[in-house]
Amino acid sequence: MSAAPGPPGPPGPLAAQGRGLPGPTVLRMLVGAQLRRLRESAGISTEAAGYEIRGSHSKISRMELGRVGFKERDVADLLTLYGVTDAARREPLLQLVEHANTPAWWQRYGDVVPTWFEPYLGLEQGAELVRAYEVQAIPDLLQTEDYARALIRARHADAAADEVERRVELRMLRARVLARENPVKFWAVLDEAALRRAVGGAATMRAQLRHLAELAAEPNITVQVLPFAAGGHAGEGGPVTILRFAEPELPDVVYIEQLAGAFYPDRPAEVVRYRDVMNRLGVQAQAPARTPAILHHILTQL
Repeated sequence: MSAAPGPPGPPGPLAAQGRGLPGPTVLRMLVGAQLRRLRESAGISTEAAGYEIRGSHSKISRMELGRVGFKERDVADLLTLYGVTDAARREPLLQLVEHANTPAWWQRYGDVVPTWFEPYLGLEQGAELVRAYEVQAIPDLLQTEDYARALIRARHADAAADEVERRVELRMLRARVLARENPVKFWAVLDEAALRRAVGGAATMRAQLRHLAELAAEPNITVQVLPFAAGGHAGEGGPVTILRFAEPELPDVVYIEQLAGAFYPDRPAEVVRYRDVMNRLGVQAQAPARTPAILHHILTQL
């Protein structure tokens, strides 16, 4: 992100823009983006800013990326350092800090949410658009309870029954973003393998494919299928998710989940590359209008 041409004004109240406050993860990103612009406008280095709050330049970088929580005292000290002394400019940002420190609803599932996955939950709940490419499974937000339960049992073979159920419950709650007021737009490209792998058995998979067909008919959900016949394709590197936000200050976020962690490529060139891959997958996959027929054909073979 480049610096603003002049001293930026205070962040406007998001609720006044016709939408409620996003979750704490996105709020941290918004606060961080504001702090970065103020610092760059003042011509102050990350090292000098870190020294002011008894921290390091890497702490400032993490704050500006929204990857850590904020202490109100640190933000107040940074605003003073950046020359923002007018209460009318300081208070809106400090109010965002307060909201950003409010616990999110999914924190009550902390016993089944690994620390590396929690940031993604905040991004998912605050996104305007989620684009996903999946190879082996139906995307989390499009799963039925039985499909999710079978998949979770397979991936967490040692988990107790109550833990499995809490994971299923969390997944179903996450999916509410697709049906809320101002729902998330979800665009999925699914490898044919994800549709043919009978997770949970034939009955569970038939119900899942019917559910997927129903969701694909919703105006905010697009589902495309990348058939085996497509041969080599742009997504050979594996599953990837790209999240976009309504707030223009925020860049797209690329999310790549691994077995015991997650990776967020955030260099501009990397984000552009993944966005290009997703665009090319959308071209190589069957058109969304073909999805109902493809799902019906696979259903007849189960």
